Amino acid sequence: MKQIDQFDGRQVLVLGLAKSGSAAARLLKRMGAEVTVNDTRAEDPEAGPLRKMGVEVILGGHPEGLLDRGFDLIVKNPGIRYDHPIVSQAVDAGISVWTEVELAYLISEAPLLGVTGSNGKTTTTTLLYHMLNIGGKHPLIAGNIGTPSCLVAADAEADQAIVIELSSFQLMGTEQFRPKIAIWTNLYEAHIDYHGTFDEYGEAKFNITRNQLPDDVLIYNADQKAVADYAARSRARKIPFTLSGRAEDGISADEESVYWYGEKLLDRSAILLPGRHNLENILSATAAALTYGCPLDAVKDVLSSFSGVRHRTQFVREWKKRRFYNDSKATNTLATKSALEAFAGPVVLLAGGLDRGHSFEELRPFMGRVREIVVFGQTAGRLREFAESCGITGIHDADDIEQATEIAAGVSREGDTVLLSPACASWDQYESFEVRGDRFIEAVRKI
Repeated sequence: MKQIDQFDGRQVLVLGLAKSGSAAARLLKRMGAEVTVNDTRAEDPEAGPLRKMGVEVILGGHPEGLLDRGFDLIVKNPGIRYDHPIVSQAVDAGISVWTEVELAYLISEAPLLGVTGSNGKTTTTTLLYHMLNIGGKHPLIAGNIGTPSCLVAADAEADQAIVIELSSFQLMGTEQFRPKIAIWTNLYEAHIDYHGTFDEYGEAKFNITRNQLPDDVLIYNADQKAVADYAARSRARKIPFTLSGRAEDGISADEESVYWYGEKLLDRSAILLPGRHNLENILSATAAALTYGCPLDAVKDVLSSFSGVRHRTQFVREWKKRRFYNDSKATNTLATKSALEAFAGPVVLLAGGLDRGHSFEELRPFMGRVREIVVFGQTAGRLREFAESCGITGIHDADDIEQATEIAAGVSREGDTVLLSPACASWDQYESFEVRGDRFIEAVRKI
């Protein structure tokens, strides 16, 4: 960990506990800051250990006049919005508001390889990590994928690399953050309830490359004008990726092969992971791995064996010639569209969840692959109407994932793909998409 003194004696408020808040509080205290933690929960198992370290922990709400204490910095949980009263007051008062990703950048001895995008972040991050690992580059993995970045960065050594999955929420709370290699997979309308507008969402994503310089690298989706326009503003060396056929610049693919600066790299038939959306992830991860000096054999080894991350088009098992896939991480229509695109059909689709009022129209071109659909959650009624408008007659209602899985198995036929790809967030019934996916996996195993 880099020895820095900029936090020595500074008053820092950590807003929101959870994993990232606890990690940030411990690190800041270790670096000499006077740390206060505030969370609305009445109690938290991290509170006691933090208090023993000398951290003031305030639980059960936000005390009136909390900001009157003269904080120099706020480090907030990424999920806390900027219209939160304390955050908005801090911004108006000129107090910096960070996420723990900024701390990770400031202290890390190891170079950071950041991955962002509306979809594909987890798969790309995981692919890149495995490529670097097999290639002998001693990588670590952190960020939105599950482990707080600052916790990993505190113990990282200079000969390692940290592959970080970065959400727009995390990137919005950065100031100096500058990864050695940045990957931007795609940009679609998402999280507008958090950011307010699509432009604000895009600007938050742009923070992954905003501070990069010509000796850094930005790998970006050249097939998306919105991403390409942002990339044009970056000062980094640019490596585009495209699925539009062989290209002389960057990494590209046609129906048969993958190319690196116009030269054939490998046959697409050697890639295990299905789907056009996954090919985007594969191209970007491969470009990053090769740029970082990873041997081609290591890249090929991963691509021929990697079958997907948990909850993202994850193959669960085959039963009576039906193949079950868990795509619980598909919390929007775009992700479900990508999943449907990956399977020729026939598909028995399990879909539904939290109703944010989003349209399902993006799915229409691919609903011809769906023979039966099982709907659940708050959006069940809207999904039923949508499926009817698509000409689907096999529509079934379920109370929960377990019942939906039983129904799907019952109406499926030999050769079918049974696909959980909800197109909605999980929070109406489950605390996370991981819990929802795990329930599906267990239900499949019981069958």
